[in-house]
Amino acid sequence: MEEQANEQHLAFIGQLARLNGAMEKLARTGDPDLILEMHGAITELHKLQHGSEDGVFRAIDPDCEVIYENFDMVIGIFRTLEEDRIDPAAQKALNKFLHNIDDAVVNIAAQLGVV
Repeated sequence: MEEQANEQHLAFIGQLARLNGAMEKLARTGDPDLILEMHGAITELHKLQHGSEDGVFRAIDPDCEVIYENFDMVIGIFRTLEEDRIDPAAQKALNKFLHNIDDAVVNIAAQLGVV
């Protein structure tokens, strides 16, 4: 069982790195297509962590919820955009939600001993 948990933890860390990389590229390039890469990573994170009885996954649950909820808000903003233009208010909200996700990623990485 411990070996399986370790594999799940490593898979989770891999997806966390994938999410972080996509967020870094999004911040650097502004390419909205990176939202799809973020979505893929978050979907995998959720599959591994959500509802798990594993002590590690339970310990990081609050920060995982921050990621899931803030990403839902990012998607909500993109769905309301007209002509794919991001107005200043939407940009401010996106920046805040992405910042919250980034903080949660850093917190999780610290709890897992990655940073």
